Amino acid sequence: MEEEKKSLNFIEQIIEDDIANGLRKDQIRFRFPPEPNGYLHIGHTKAICINFGLGEKYNAPVNLRFDDTNPEKEEQEFVDSIKKDVEWLGFKWDKELYASDYFQQLYEWAVQMIKEGKAYVDEQPSEVITEQRKNPAEPGIESPFRNRPVEESLDLFERMKNGEFEEGTMSLRAQIDMVSPNMNLRDPVMYRILKRPHHRTGTAWKIYPMYDWAHGESDYLEQVSHSLCSLEFENHRPLYNWYLEQVYDESKVAPKQREFARMNVSYMITSKRKLQRLVAENAVTGWDDPRMPTISGMRRKGFTPASIKNFIEKVGVAKRENLIEIQLLDFCVREDLNKVAKRVMAVVDPVKLVIENYPEGKEEWLETENNPEQENAGTREVPFSRELYIEREDFKEEANNKFFRLKLGGEVRLKSAYIIKAERVEKDENGEITTIYATYDEKSKSGSGTEESLRKVKGTLHWVSATHAIPVDVRIYDKLFTVEQPDAEKDVDFLNFINPESVTTIKGFAEPSLKDVAVGEPLQFQRIGYFTKDQDSTDSNLVFNRTVTLKDSFKPE
Repeated sequence: MEEEKKSLNFIEQIIEDDIANGLRKDQIRFRFPPEPNGYLHIGHTKAICINFGLGEKYNAPVNLRFDDTNPEKEEQEFVDSIKKDVEWLGFKWDKELYASDYFQQLYEWAVQMIKEGKAYVDEQPSEVITEQRKNPAEPGIESPFRNRPVEESLDLFERMKNGEFEEGTMSLRAQIDMVSPNMNLRDPVMYRILKRPHHRTGTAWKIYPMYDWAHGESDYLEQVSHSLCSLEFENHRPLYNWYLEQVYDESKVAPKQREFARMNVSYMITSKRKLQRLVAENAVTGWDDPRMPTISGMRRKGFTPASIKNFIEKVGVAKRENLIEIQLLDFCVREDLNKVAKRVMAVVDPVKLVIENYPEGKEEWLETENNPEQENAGTREVPFSRELYIEREDFKEEANNKFFRLKLGGEVRLKSAYIIKAERVEKDENGEITTIYATYDEKSKSGSGTEESLRKVKGTLHWVSATHAIPVDVRIYDKLFTVEQPDAEKDVDFLNFINPESVTTIKGFAEPSLKDVAVGEPLQFQRIGYFTKDQDSTDSNLVFNRTVTLKDSFKPE
């Protein structure tokens, strides 16, 4: 039976139509164009996956271009982090490019526009320019410098470039239409004076191009066929096209801008400015804090590239924005980790269990599986001894028949080990249980093939040998915010919705094999959740971050 063809999303349909109308396949080119003024976040993964995914689908090159037109906020640190994130997601770019590569060409084109009467130097402050633009229902007011002589604008623009004027005293504006209902066409600023060093060009430039001017022309210079961006740029498209018309050569490809819906995830913020506040005001430990929606934060928390890409695929490519439930993201990472995470034993709220009839001083190494979901995952050995740790919640002195863990007089199997029976407990002066005493059935060893080993009991517990256990710090992460849309209320600071219990650190014990796991390696702490070793770990202090709980009732539609 022939496999059903997957329907095209609206962007793929646009590309197919362009091909049908004469665009050659070897002319198809895409780009991912981040501004290096912060770390990439979950919203960027959609743009990354769309552009690089289309590159794979059409066997077309995808550039990684940094739109570095604002030296006030851009740093090499952000460039390096962006490259690392894109590579970690599993994508390879064709060329690494920068808008700053084109500063000279952009300047020359701007000079040509002045000569053609399509741009002029304005000496008004930005506040006055904004006021003169008015609103879509009211015609704008022309600048008194709008019709100044071409030679005068050319002279002033060159002197702006040479650093003769102070910041804010002059700007270069395109001369388009001050009565257009599209505010972006009301003589937008093309250049402003900024006497700030640039992370790549140093102090060579005293003027910098505005994003709208640089972005589309960079697409054109790179011969990007489809310039894909998020929906907030939809009303910038007429300006994008107007700028292209000023430089377009009909023998070349004219980039086509098209917009898709941004991805908003509940309980997350994807405004770079607000993420910067979280970092600057120490609401988090940094851009890669596991509570952050940044790719580096998600990587540190234990997300896998496959889980993020699967999430983007399930969300799909839409034309209108909506709020995606964070539970879908958790579902995707849980689904992937179930396949790839090694099963290990750790106890995060330990109580001691002593097997009284197990010989003192004896230890044995028991075979246990690494991952039942993988045929070739193999097995490892874990140490077993007379004194163990189990989870405190796995024991009750008295319990009804629906409690399938350990209770006094009851039996359970210890994972990959023996069947035990709880006999008595020891408590401290506050009545809290300090030790559980049990007996074991020597012939019930898992995998031994004896009649006793085949005996069925209702519960199976994980455990750690107290003699061999290694202490671990376990970080339990919850949502960073207490409400679904922390920045939805304009009159309320989103920091008011920070969850004070978004991270708690507890002390636990783990099997000794965890000493050797790599930072970032996916693990399942059996019966507890999915975890990964954190970069803060040292030989004497191992730290593990919880990625996601083991189970959830959420089901994707």
